[in-house]
Amino acid sequence: MQAPTPLSENEKILANYVPLYVMLPLGVVTIDNALENRDGLEKQLKELKAAGVDGVMVDIWWGIVESKGPKQYDWNAYRSMFKLVQQCGLKIQAIMSFHQCGGNVGDAVNIPLPQWVLDVGESDPDIFYTNRIGNRNKEYLTIGVDNQSLFGERTAVQIYSDYMQSFRDNMSDLLEAGLVIDIEVGLGPAGELRYPSYPESQGWVFPGIGEFQCYDKYLKAEFLEAATGAGHPEWELPDNAGAYNDTPESTEFFGSNGTHLTEKGTFFLTWYSDKLLGHGDQILEEANKIFLGYKVKLAAKVSGIHWWYKSDSHAAELTAGYYNLQDRDGYRPIARILSRHYAILNFTCLEMRDSEQIASAKSGPQELVQQVLSGGWRENIEVAGENALARYDRAGYNQILLNARPNGVNKDGPPKLKMSGVTYLRLSDDLLEAKNFSIFKTFVKKMHANQDYCPDPNKYNSPIVPLEKSKPKIPFQDLLEATKPLVPFPFDKQTDMSVDGGGLSDLLGGLISRITSIFKRNHI
Repeated sequence: MQAPTPLSENEKILANYVPLYVMLPLGVVTIDNALENRDGLEKQLKELKAAGVDGVMVDIWWGIVESKGPKQYDWNAYRSMFKLVQQCGLKIQAIMSFHQCGGNVGDAVNIPLPQWVLDVGESDPDIFYTNRIGNRNKEYLTIGVDNQSLFGERTAVQIYSDYMQSFRDNMSDLLEAGLVIDIEVGLGPAGELRYPSYPESQGWVFPGIGEFQCYDKYLKAEFLEAATGAGHPEWELPDNAGAYNDTPESTEFFGSNGTHLTEKGTFFLTWYSDKLLGHGDQILEEANKIFLGYKVKLAAKVSGIHWWYKSDSHAAELTAGYYNLQDRDGYRPIARILSRHYAILNFTCLEMRDSEQIASAKSGPQELVQQVLSGGWRENIEVAGENALARYDRAGYNQILLNARPNGVNKDGPPKLKMSGVTYLRLSDDLLEAKNFSIFKTFVKKMHANQDYCPDPNKYNSPIVPLEKSKPKIPFQDLLEATKPLVPFPFDKQTDMSVDGGGLSDLLGGLISRITSIFKRNHI
């Protein structure tokens, strides 16, 4: 038998390549379902392609596509955009965005849920997430209506499933052409698997602990049923967990020796987080059935709630549905659910460092990223990520690079730890400004381990194979086992692929920027 051809030096380094995608603007398809500035988008996409970017991520808004009425889908604008991306030689990560756009950090566009859904909410406001004092949140339908036939004859899960099926049927040629590589399934506000515990629209400001969002009549009834089944029909939902902008210690629930440590508190937190896991599990199973056999990967996004991470109660994580404490891992069970559906865990706040946060918030973005990524790798799933806030500086890029390859580049082949992809948030005029874009292009090159753009994911050990059928449902006891905390993998202190700069680089960048702006002024 012929021995395999030994890998060249370049091929060995290429195994360290991490593909880099760029999130498109929120309103690239308008609220009126039109691709308005096609020429402008084409110009920007060509700039990204020339910079070596692998592809783009885009929200496919439910509030746009199914706005005219139940099952009245209009994919035309998105098809036009997809074909444009294809012509520019880029790949697509498509988000099934079942949430409202507007009301979250960085939202400059407003795209509500379809009007026919909001109309149901007029007569039954309990279809929306609700906090303890009764404020409704119209960003996303409550988990409590996942299996309630309140929308004509359909449940919320059936609506999501029908939408994804219509997407598949209308984009089948582009799926088969390999244009769409990821289907990220929106599972909550901002597309993230979480409760809307920190809504700016209701007055939340950083670093408030947020509030539990389970006081709609459907989730109330489910909690009563669960508590009664556990022999405690007298237990009610928390009434001592404070308000959006409280600190943990100012509440009975999260304070030292607080309710969250009692039998009643742990029962509630287990139920609250388990509802979230079940929600993600059910909708991902639907997605798996729909895209079964297609050469795409499913993905789900988990929010990087880094504030109060270094406090004993992890209050902000708990209100969002991540039951994560010093002695309990709230993220590995999510990774285990994703492994059942062959899905990628997409995590946020990759760019953040502890030293950039205010001390009073007890933030730990670096430790949080390390914990979540390690949990995903231990569950043998692919882990991807993105920055939470726009950054154009070398320090932010270097932190992303560190997280993408926590132990650096392996010159002899694949590194021990490597993210499957990173998505940069987001495409804008600011990013394309000469100095910023110059630094960004270096960042892309470093993500690619100093290699040129590679169109073949097999060469960096990320083959895109036909999606396999979801594995059997995971017993609750096995999910509980995944809450056992494990020591995270060690991360280096800094990346070995730094976006070097300062001094001469900054001087040249500034000079280029000034020359460009003078040139533009003279040609207006």
